[in-house]
Amino acid sequence: MKTHDGLLVIHASILDLSVAEMVRHVRGCQAVASCLGHNLGLKGIYGRPRRLVTDATRRLCSAIKENKPEEAVRFVLMNTAGNSNRDLPEQISFGEKIVIGLLRLLLPPHVDNERAADYLRAQIGQDDQAIQWAVVRPDSLIGESEVSDYEVHASPIRSALFNAGLSSRINVAHFMADLITDDGTWRQWKGQMPVLYNKQSS
Repeated sequence: MKTHDGLLVIHASILDLSVAEMVRHVRGCQAVASCLGHNLGLKGIYGRPRRLVTDATRRLCSAIKENKPEEAVRFVLMNTAGNSNRDLPEQISFGEKIVIGLLRLLLPPHVDNERAADYLRAQIGQDDQAIQWAVVRPDSLIGESEVSDYEVHASPIRSALFNAGLSSRINVAHFMADLITDDGTWRQWKGQMPVLYNKQSS
């Protein structure tokens, strides 16, 4: 465990932490951001834990509720543009429906992302007293060294499967930080699943 000014780093598997440890780690937090994902390899895609994102989301939300915060905690989840927001009439072509059906059968991480977002959308909902949430959906992730211009939309403006855009990890981090720290940004996107694209790729 390392400490720095204003920062505490804990090296652990989030699914191995006890309930008491989870509750202690989120106590006093005004926001929680989850950027968990599966490694792109056979073990990461098909090995355990298959429900990493979903189980971590559930456990973090339970820990937040256990602390009975006086003000709602902001929960920001990084997800994927390939996952639809079922609260909106997002248009999906027949071809996309076929491919998504195959992804659900063949790629456990896709189902994991869907279930994690659905937990926040359907189980936590819009009126929870302890938790407010936003699910950030980047498209194809790339690495860049600096924040660049990007745009955010309520729903995808292109097919994540057949015409994917680009989203740099640093831009995703920048937007998630804005959601956590900027009240105006939060009011605009809380309870939604915004999609982020690097501006030059849209």
